[in-house]
Amino acid sequence: MALNQSIYHSPVFQQACNQFDAAADILGMDAGLRERTKRPRRCVVVSMPVRMDDGRIEIFEGYRVQHNLSTGPAKGGIRFHHEVTLGEVAALAMWMSWKCSLAGLPYGGGKGGVIVDPRKLSKTELERLSRRYMQEILPFIGPNVDIPAPDVGTDAQVMAWMMDTYSNHKGFYDPGVITGKPISLGGSLGRKEATGEGVAWFVKAYLQDFGIKPEQTKVVIQGFGNVGSEAALALYDWGAEVIGISDYTGGIHNPKGIDLKAALDYVQKNKNLQGFPGGDALTNEQLMELPCTVLIPAALERVITEKNAAKLQCRILAEGANGPTTYEADQIIRQRGDIHIIPDVLCNSGGVIVSYFEWLQNLQNYYWTKGEVFDKLYRMLAKAKASVDETAKKYKCSHRTAALVLGIARVSEAKAQRGLFP
Repeated sequence: MALNQSIYHSPVFQQACNQFDAAADILGMDAGLRERTKRPRRCVVVSMPVRMDDGRIEIFEGYRVQHNLSTGPAKGGIRFHHEVTLGEVAALAMWMSWKCSLAGLPYGGGKGGVIVDPRKLSKTELERLSRRYMQEILPFIGPNVDIPAPDVGTDAQVMAWMMDTYSNHKGFYDPGVITGKPISLGGSLGRKEATGEGVAWFVKAYLQDFGIKPEQTKVVIQGFGNVGSEAALALYDWGAEVIGISDYTGGIHNPKGIDLKAALDYVQKNKNLQGFPGGDALTNEQLMELPCTVLIPAALERVITEKNAAKLQCRILAEGANGPTTYEADQIIRQRGDIHIIPDVLCNSGGVIVSYFEWLQNLQNYYWTKGEVFDKLYRMLAKAKASVDETAKKYKCSHRTAALVLGIARVSEAKAQRGLFP
């Protein structure tokens, strides 16, 4: 079946497929193995009736895509967002396959999504929706089948409700079914900070490779949620200056540096950055084009396009979000040759690595200190970076293609060795 006839057909899924094909060409994969490795293994679409606080029933639609199950249980977040599509979830699941493989984790890729704006739900409505979603996908998940986690629009509390729903169904407490949980329910120390901390680790590592010192580093972050804020704090502590931040309401620019603690306190109180007095207001589009050392897109996919790729003024583009750079923008940046991209499947892998640590701790019922978690995390990040750097030199390709070559090769090899079940 042609991709434009697939149920997953969408710009973001096509973007993921284009990236896959570039890496598969380097690997010289035959047509049969290429299609087996590229296409999602399973898709679940659910309809969820939820009773709202005013007594009416509202129907929500949700998805769970398991891209690869050949290397272990599927692993990936659950996104609550009003613009979720099945194609988007399939693309995110595909990227999770390569990310887990690149990091050396015993997982395949998965992803979930519900079409909803969680900001418009009360806490009780959010709980009912979270529990109903888990109830609907119960037959397809488990600690050895598919292990969800938080993503855009969900958090540790949502994961707690989902874990509780699963455990009640099973008849016993089973924390290993979900990661990103509260610490009191088997969550891992360091999990909340892990993705942003990992982004900051890669930024610092490549800045050091380029001989750029902390005091020479100016950082702009598009998306001041969990990932963006944690990356900002880690880079600030290192000595860098954060001059621009944004969320869905717009951005703030202060060339002398933003007071991050004041910004976080403001968001905690007001739920967003709109009206924050710590700098000049500007749009997300304007923020992306600010002169800086490091630009970190840390929100949604496809924010760097052929329309703004030529206008970026950064030395390093660190992809804290999944799929923030379109395939066309990627080509423009490569032709420019003056921006180093730290690709998403490498850059934001800290989150899934520490999710893996959480899962291990749940299975063993033995928990690590925060220092132990980060020590193990940094060692795995360093190993992944070295592999990508070496592969980029070997094939004379971009770091994105190198990361995908490594991730895809390991998955395709596993599929080839397992063969086809009759």
